[in-house]
Amino acid sequence: MIVVTGAAGFIGSYLCEVLNAKGFNNLILVDDFSKQEKLSNHENLNFYLKIERSKFISWLDTTEEPIDFIYHLGARTDTTEFKWEILEELNLTYSKAIWQLCTSKNIPLVYASSAATYGNGEFGYDDNTEILDKLVPLNPYGDSKNEFDKWVIKQDIQPPFWAGLKFFNVYGPREYHKGRMASVIFHAFNQIQEKGEMKLFRSHNPEYTDGGQLRDFIYVKDIANVCLFLMNEKPTSSIYNLGSGKARTFLDLALATFKALDKSPNISFIDTPEDIRDKYQYFTEANMSKLIAAGYTSPFTSLENGVMDYVQNYLLRRF
Repeated sequence: MIVVTGAAGFIGSYLCEVLNAKGFNNLILVDDFSKQEKLSNHENLNFYLKIERSKFISWLDTTEEPIDFIYHLGARTDTTEFKWEILEELNLTYSKAIWQLCTSKNIPLVYASSAATYGNGEFGYDDNTEILDKLVPLNPYGDSKNEFDKWVIKQDIQPPFWAGLKFFNVYGPREYHKGRMASVIFHAFNQIQEKGEMKLFRSHNPEYTDGGQLRDFIYVKDIANVCLFLMNEKPTSSIYNLGSGKARTFLDLALATFKALDKSPNISFIDTPEDIRDKYQYFTEANMSKLIAAGYTSPFTSLENGVMDYVQNYLLRRF
């Protein structure tokens, strides 16, 4: 049995789809399944059991089902969430309970961390666990993820294998429910289709031109491939970066989206919303050397190829 928490969400549901395609139908899906906007993410999956998020910890504690692996991808992922008690409950307390049960029941675990832990990147973007105490995330969401990472590496008793994945800017199919938190590519597609233009955030940092803000964009298909690699190969347990390893500008992204739609670029700039302006990352780029050294050799999808596939084979067919 393979457990996937966050199975109704973006990355979790896509991973379940890939597991199904690989012949794994013995899935236990965990999430808050009451949210209708996520229904399409899980209604067609093959699975053994669905468990409500609120009941999962007690179920895992008492079940005699043979659990082979847990992907803990469920979390409060809204980077504009400032209620610490919500983040503490879902991203810390809940995750600690899963870790402890994986330890006591000898279950391998992969969990979702975030590149938001790196803050402004003062200490770089190296997945070196020795710098975790120095990191200064820009928002409470990043704090919650970093606090769990710090707690994990201090645990003397651990699951038989574990990996924390610092996701960078993930985009791709099954993010349709995420609203404001969906990828810029998703929003670019909608803007271009509706208005024939794309508005990007203006730079409020003199070191970056408008549209020249840099992020490490990674296609969700690459995320799933790495998750499968970790389950199959179980390299050295650690926290790993998971990005493409190559920073690209938002202007590159917009141009790639226009090209995927076979439309001429029409790009303008608007002010970054004030509620996120002082928490805005202007540059992220994952150092992927640790994962590569652990044996992962598959190439990561380029931004142009990922956007083309996402737009042509998913977005245009959905809308």
